[in-house]
Amino acid sequence: MSSQRETSPTTSAQSSLSRVSVGQFAECFRGEVIPLSNTFGYFCASVPMSEEVLKEYLEEPVAALPSFIAGMLPRISILLVPYLERAAERGAKSSARKKRIPLEKTGDFVVAERPAEGQQSWASQVIFENETVLVFALKEQDVAEYHYRLYRRLAALVADKWSTEAAAKYKAMIREELTNSVHGEVDDESWQAKQTLLRRQSNVNRDSPLFSEYVRQSFIDTLTLYLHGICCDIDVETGPRQLPSRYLRKRLNLLKSLYPPPSGYAVFPEDNDQKA
Repeated sequence: MSSQRETSPTTSAQSSLSRVSVGQFAECFRGEVIPLSNTFGYFCASVPMSEEVLKEYLEEPVAALPSFIAGMLPRISILLVPYLERAAERGAKSSARKKRIPLEKTGDFVVAERPAEGQQSWASQVIFENETVLVFALKEQDVAEYHYRLYRRLAALVADKWSTEAAAKYKAMIREELTNSVHGEVDDESWQAKQTLLRRQSNVNRDSPLFSEYVRQSFIDTLTLYLHGICCDIDVETGPRQLPSRYLRKRLNLLKSLYPPPSGYAVFPEDNDQKA
């Protein structure tokens, strides 16, 4: 009888993580993905997953997705890796007589050891013809931050495919906020997009690339908060950039009407009271 042990997929993955591009890693281990649902599958190359970790990182956030959103998404594989190293950026320096050459993003890398300071990344993405692969660094990442990054990636995918009805209703709400000079936003990217729109466009409600970019970022940030709130008990941080609570609640109510949560899940605290 041979005493040689079979190598598990996780062990095999760990042994090949010296420095592999996210695309190469995804291509190599797509066949090892374990189904979670009709839409989702996963593969862990970081550490063996206990039932508790599997539930917390994968089963619970997938189960909390509204069925309408789950039906919109492409096939998704979630790959959990030890660390991600931020992509290098290359580009020629601009000069007074030459146009600036855009920086080229070369692609993140999956690595086994902690990247150097400032080079650590937390999430990456690869799109194949019939599948989207989401790659997350597991080590040193709090589960709440992981949930946030997972839902943010999913919200961006929804923003690429949202219905005409949903787009029209959300744009109308944003136009109402802009007309009323409502301050603040949900997260940093939508805040920055809003400030750019306000600085560069006098008629802020006019359809334009700047307006469309702001609407998209605002939708992604708000949907991320909505999905995260269905899954977990989270608090919205207050601050000078935060959208006033009554306007935030109006947005969440709109998303609740467009994408109702699964049975047994609540959006607002009073939803639990009504079910009791």
